[in-house]
Amino acid sequence: MNMGALYFRSFRQHMTRPMSREKTGVLLLLFSCSLVIIPHAGHLPAWVPLACAALLLWRCWITFRGNRMPPRWLLLPIALLAMSGVLATYHTFFGRDAGVAMLTLLLTLKLLEMHARRDLFVALFLSFFLILAGFFYSQSIGAALMTIIAVLAILTTQVSFQYTGVVPPLAQRVRLAALILALAAPLMLVLFLLFPRIQGPLWGLPSDAQEGRTGLSETMSPGNIAKLAQSDEVAFRVKFEDPLPAQSRLYWRGIVLGTYDGRTWTPLLSHARHSSRVVINTRGAPTRYQITLEPHGGRWLFVLEMPRTPPRLTSNQSFVTSELQLLASQPINDRVRYDAASYVDFDLQPNEEPQVLQQWLQLPDDFNPRTLAFAARLRNQFRNNTDMIHAVLRFFREQPFRYTLEPPPLGTHVVDDFLFSTRAGFCEHYSGAFVVLMRAMGIPARVVTGYQGGEINPADGFLTVRQSDAHAWAEVWLEQRGWVRIDPTAAVSPDRIERNLRSVIPRRVLGGLLDIDANDSVWITRLKQLRQNWEAITNAWNQWVLNYTPEKQRNFFKWLGFEGADWRTMIALMFALGTAVTAIVVLPMLVHQQKRDPVDALYQLLCTQMARQGYPRAPHEGPRDYCTRLTAPASPLTAKRKASVARFLALYEAVRYGVPEHVPGAYLSQLKTLLSECR
Repeated sequence: MNMGALYFRSFRQHMTRPMSREKTGVLLLLFSCSLVIIPHAGHLPAWVPLACAALLLWRCWITFRGNRMPPRWLLLPIALLAMSGVLATYHTFFGRDAGVAMLTLLLTLKLLEMHARRDLFVALFLSFFLILAGFFYSQSIGAALMTIIAVLAILTTQVSFQYTGVVPPLAQRVRLAALILALAAPLMLVLFLLFPRIQGPLWGLPSDAQEGRTGLSETMSPGNIAKLAQSDEVAFRVKFEDPLPAQSRLYWRGIVLGTYDGRTWTPLLSHARHSSRVVINTRGAPTRYQITLEPHGGRWLFVLEMPRTPPRLTSNQSFVTSELQLLASQPINDRVRYDAASYVDFDLQPNEEPQVLQQWLQLPDDFNPRTLAFAARLRNQFRNNTDMIHAVLRFFREQPFRYTLEPPPLGTHVVDDFLFSTRAGFCEHYSGAFVVLMRAMGIPARVVTGYQGGEINPADGFLTVRQSDAHAWAEVWLEQRGWVRIDPTAAVSPDRIERNLRSVIPRRVLGGLLDIDANDSVWITRLKQLRQNWEAITNAWNQWVLNYTPEKQRNFFKWLGFEGADWRTMIALMFALGTAVTAIVVLPMLVHQQKRDPVDALYQLLCTQMARQGYPRAPHEGPRDYCTRLTAPASPLTAKRKASVARFLALYEAVRYGVPEHVPGAYLSQLKTLLSECR
C-alpha cells in the first residue's frame, strides 16, 4: 500500500471517529465566523476572502487532526504579511474599505491564536463588530436577513460554550439562541422608534464610503447611456397622488447639457439660480407625486416635466437653475424622499433673451463637415424653423436608422459617421445628432438627460424607474413657444416612448448568448410577478425602516401626544418605555421560574468547581460515586480539599435523603462553610 493510500485511510478514520465536544464547538465557531465574512466577500479585493478561506481551512484541519495551535513565531509573519497586503491595496490603514479588510483578516487570524476562554469572546465580539460594518455597504432587507442569521449563529456558538456538563442537541441550542433574539426584539423596537434621531448617520463615514454609485453622469458621449440602460437597478420610485399621466408624457428631467466638444456633451459652466425673469406658462391642474430617490453621488434631482417650484429636502437645500435643472446643495449620498407637483402641459421661457439663446448655438470648429453641409441645404430649402425640425425628424424616419444598445464604433467626426454611415445608435446618438443639426441651422437647442417612462408595480402601486429607463432627448427654442421638447428617438422607435425599452430590445442573458422577449413567455411573466412582489417588500422596508427620519420621529411623538418633544423628552420616554417593555418580558419568566432548592444549588456549585478542575460529574453519577472518584488516590486534589469534599458530599447525602421536609438552617450554614473549604 502506497503512502497516499495510507494517508487517505488515516484521514478517513479521523473523519469517521466521533468528535469531542471541544471539536464540535470550534467547528461551530468557524461556521459562524464564515457567515460573518461571506457578506463582505463581494466588496473586498479577491485576495482577502481567499486568505480568510485558507486560514479557516487551516483552523479546520488543526481541529480535525487534533494538532497544536501554530506558534506565535509563525503567526506573526503571516499577520505582518496580511497587514502589508492591506497597505499595498489601499495605501492606508484608515477608511471604510481598509478597516473592514483589516478587521476580517484579524478575525480569522484570531481563530488560530485561541488559548483561553477570553480569546473565544474576543472572536465573538469581533464577529459582532464585523456584522455592524456590513451596514456600511448595504442596508437592504436581504442584508438585514443575513445579519439575523449570522447573529443567531454567533449566539448559538456562545451558548454552546457556556455549558459545563452535558451539552444539549444543536437544535435545542439554536432554539435557545432564537429565544434570546425574540426576547430582545421588543426592546430593539423601542430603541428604534424612540432613540433621538439626528440628520445623517450617527458617525461620519470615510471618504471611500460613497464610491461605486451608479446612474447618470454630468457628461454624455456615444455609448454611456446605452451601457447604463442594461442595468435593472432602481433609480427612484414614485407614488402618485393624482392620476398617472400617459407613458409617453413621463419624462423625468435631470441634467441639461449645452457644451459640445465634438464628441462629449457637458453642462454649461455656470449654474445660475432660478431667475424671476424665467417664465413658465402652465395649463391644466398639476400632477402631485412623491419620489424616493436612490443615492447616486451627484447633486441633480429628478422630477416630472415641468415643476413650478423646487422640492423641499430635509437638511439639503434644493434650487432650480436658469435652464430648469433641479440641483441639491449637497451630493445625494443617501436615499431621499421629496414631494413635487408638475404640469405636463406648459410653455417654458418664451421670453428668453437673445444673448442667452446665443450660448445654445455654439458648435466646435472643424468637426462634422458633412452634417454642417446637410444642415445648410435644409436651411436653404426651408425658411421656417418648424419645417426644418420636421424635415430632420422625417430624415430619421425614412432613412434606415436602427435603435440598438450595441452601436458600431464612430470615428473622429462622430455625428457624420452616425448620420451617413452607421445609422445605428441609442438615444444619446439621436439626441446629440439632432441638437447639432439644429444649432447648425441656427435654432437654439440643447440636450436633456434623465429617465423616460417607468413600470407600475401592482403589488404596492409605486412606479419604479430603473437605470434601464435612462434616456436623452432634445429641447429647441421656438418663438412664442419657448423651449419645446423634441425626442428624435420617437421618430425611429416610437415603441420606446409609448411602452418601454424591453418592448423594443429583448433582454440579453448569459453574457449575450440568449435574447429573451419579456412579452412572449409565461414563465418570464411569473418571474416578473415574483420580482415585483419582492420589490414591493423592499420598497416597504425602505419607506418605513430606512427612511425613518427625524421628521417622521417627531410626527410619531406628536401622535403619542408629545408636541414639540426635545431630546430630553425623547430619552426620558425611551427609558420609561424600555423599562416597561423589559419588565413585561422578564417578570413572567421570573414568576414562572421554578424555585431552586438551596441545598441543590450548593451541590451544583461544588460540581461546577470540580468541573473546572477537570473532573465534571457524569449524568449517571450520584454524590457517593462522585465522592469516591474525587477522593481517589489518583485525584490531584490536596488531602485537605479531599477531606472537605468528602465531608460536604456526606452531609449533602444525609440532608438530601435523610431529612424528610424542611432543612434546618444549621445544615445550610455548614454546607456553605465546607464549600468554601473546597475551593
